[in-house]
Amino acid sequence: MDETEFYRNLGVRIKYLREKAGLTQEKLAEKSGISLDYLGKIEVCINKPGLKTILKLANALKIEPYSIFKFK
Repeated sequence: MDETEFYRNLGVRIKYLREKAGLTQEKLAEKSGISLDYLGKIEVCINKPGLKTILKLANALKIEPYSIFKFK
């Protein structure tokens, strides 16, 4: 898996987890303290989130951070 594929999978996974939690992009962005624009760009593999952002998203989703990386 190269870097592009990794971030593509990460965006797909975050979107899946967000939808599974019944959250809109707006609500997840608000709960995690990141901008709606940034979250949207993560989900479509334009932005590459760092560890702090991953932790914020995991906390907002009420999941363990490692589960974000369980790509299918």
